[in-house]
Amino acid sequence: MVAGCVWGLIRSGGGGGVTGTPETAPPPSTTNPLTSGRFSYEVVAGPTTATDCSANSYGDMVEWFAERPCEQVVRGLYVTEEGDARALVSVVLVTMPDESLAQQLKAVTDTDGTGNVNDLVRDGTASLPRAPVVARGQYHSEVEGREVTIVETDFFDEHTDPDLLHDISVDAARLADHLRDGEG
Repeated sequence: MVAGCVWGLIRSGGGGGVTGTPETAPPPSTTNPLTSGRFSYEVVAGPTTATDCSANSYGDMVEWFAERPCEQVVRGLYVTEEGDARALVSVVLVTMPDESLAQQLKAVTDTDGTGNVNDLVRDGTASLPRAPVVARGQYHSEVEGREVTIVETDFFDEHTDPDLLHDISVDAARLADHLRDGEG
């Protein structure tokens, strides 16, 4: 009987019955949201996290959030450059209690004149000389489950290129991963 067990181990390579090349675990994800897209971003301020969206908003959004509190708001401020264009980018990640409220939030913030969540320059958290007012620039938002990503961006030094500004705002939505991970 012992000879049979030994013969079985020898035939299987002595590794407890495992034959072939051992699989290696895939390497951990090294994707950096600051550099993994078309544009690369530098953190200017944040991320900052709060649970009171009403206190971190302006316009009609103050009352909207007072009636429909969020679970969390995380805000960050970034810069990116392409050629002679330099843009300031505000990214806000709002977590709502359910998907329906997240969809409602996106619909309200997508409507002109309703206000929004404060960017970090607007509320005085970040002091940036000659910073453009991002709320006057390009706006983009996305919703995924209970999370709403809000991007506002504008160029420094009165640079104009609406297509480039649009591309930056869409690309910058991936920075929600930076806010979610709390990197900084």
